[in-house]
Amino acid sequence: MPCNAPVRWIPSFFDKTGTLTEGKPQVVAVKTFNGVDEAQALRLAAALEQGSSHPLAHAILEKAGDNKLPQVNGFRTLRGLGVSGEAEGHQLLLGNQALLNEQHVASDDMTAEITAQASQGSTPVLLAIDGKAAALLAVRDPLRNDSIAALERLHNAGYRLVMLTGDNPTTANAIAKEAGIDEVIAGVLPDGKADAIKRLQSQGRQVAMVGDGINDAPALAQADVGIAMGGGSDVAIETAAITLMRHSLMGVADALAISRATLRNMKQNLLGAFIYNSIGIPVAAGILWPFTGTLLNPVVAGAAMALSSITVVSNANRLLRFKPKA
Repeated sequence: MPCNAPVRWIPSFFDKTGTLTEGKPQVVAVKTFNGVDEAQALRLAAALEQGSSHPLAHAILEKAGDNKLPQVNGFRTLRGLGVSGEAEGHQLLLGNQALLNEQHVASDDMTAEITAQASQGSTPVLLAIDGKAAALLAVRDPLRNDSIAALERLHNAGYRLVMLTGDNPTTANAIAKEAGIDEVIAGVLPDGKADAIKRLQSQGRQVAMVGDGINDAPALAQADVGIAMGGGSDVAIETAAITLMRHSLMGVADALAISRATLRNMKQNLLGAFIYNSIGIPVAAGILWPFTGTLLNPVVAGAAMALSSITVVSNANRLLRFKPKA
């Protein structure tokens, strides 16, 4: 990867969950409908999520606690929508509003609560029992402590920040507003993230993608430069061009600053070497002899050439002491 590539990363894409946020979502509210009690809703939702590896599944299981969960039959993962199955004689659906709409489950009673929770940055997870809206579980994944400061550094450096997420637009926009993100592309599937990057690349733009999960791998591979967060999934790390040692967005801002300093150092060395050799080579070849009768001693010429190399290497070594500005 050319070290000058980061300087041209005008659009920089960020995954939301686990990259901008802590990646440790928690259920912050449970609202029930149609006579379903909270304990039953949590029990059935957690039973369904036992078979899911989604980050929100862990939050729901944690909220349900150590309660014994019923067995689920016919478990299915519905890509981009949620999960379904049967437990305690009930047909269950758990996922986003698109899932309930697709299954023709009326969710009008939930609409106001969905909007309220999403506008606060929570992800509404909806439960339907036997074709009726049963509960809304609001799951929130807070921003990392350093996300806002790191994104501000990137803004100040002139980069446009874009959030790519499978979350609903209302939740995504609330998080983006809090974080200082310029643009939001929400409700996208993993392949959709790669497609969004491809569209910009088709316009001749160079794009960076920052992510940490398996779902980010296609986008990391598609981007001109993929950056995997430290502690991310093995697939993301193997796909990315850069892997941060820390699970912190400050590492992204530091990488950009270092790349700029490296490019600046390279230009200094090239310019210095060009000027030095433009003068030194003609003098060593005897250009002064017709005018002054001066010839450069070969030993002196050799020493001057060595000095040129020492100067270039010494300037490059300054990068070892480089510290990005916070």
